[in-house]
Amino acid sequence: MPDQTGLELLAQSVGDAVPGSVLGTVHFRGQATLLTTAEPIREVLQVLKGQGYRDLMGVMGVDYYPEEPRFGVLYELLDRTALDRVRVKVRVPLDAAVVPSVTPDWPTANHQEREVYDMFGVVFPGHPDPRRILMPEDYEGFPQRRDFPIGGEPVLFTKDDERGDYTRQGEFA
Repeated sequence: MPDQTGLELLAQSVGDAVPGSVLGTVHFRGQATLLTTAEPIREVLQVLKGQGYRDLMGVMGVDYYPEEPRFGVLYELLDRTALDRVRVKVRVPLDAAVVPSVTPDWPTANHQEREVYDMFGVVFPGHPDPRRILMPEDYEGFPQRRDFPIGGEPVLFTKDDERGDYTRQGEFA
């Protein structure tokens, strides 16, 4: 991980290349994070790629409920030659949970962006296949949101009852 000074220099180079994109930096427990706006995320990641961070190791979603902007999308980049990692964090509000897709530039983001959409509801315009990946297509809601109801749904066991009678849920005949 870059130290605090290295992170500030990296943020300055990104800010010079993409004006207005850098909101700040966080260096906590040895982890360097660059805070940026959502619109120029592709350009920001391209600048970091030019700085040596050529591998996108992960795209993750975070729900900061009840804070606003509510959702975070984190991109973890790796520089294999320097064995260095940096995170890029984007925050978006509930009513505009939209972050441009980086899949055209980073093919490894394909399924990860789909998972963030499926679990949190963040939309990635420009994604080549924006379907749900973990939940059924007709599923309503986003299960990793902090305000999602806990308790689940009753499981219907039809294999034990030939008539399809669902009144004895979970009982053995």
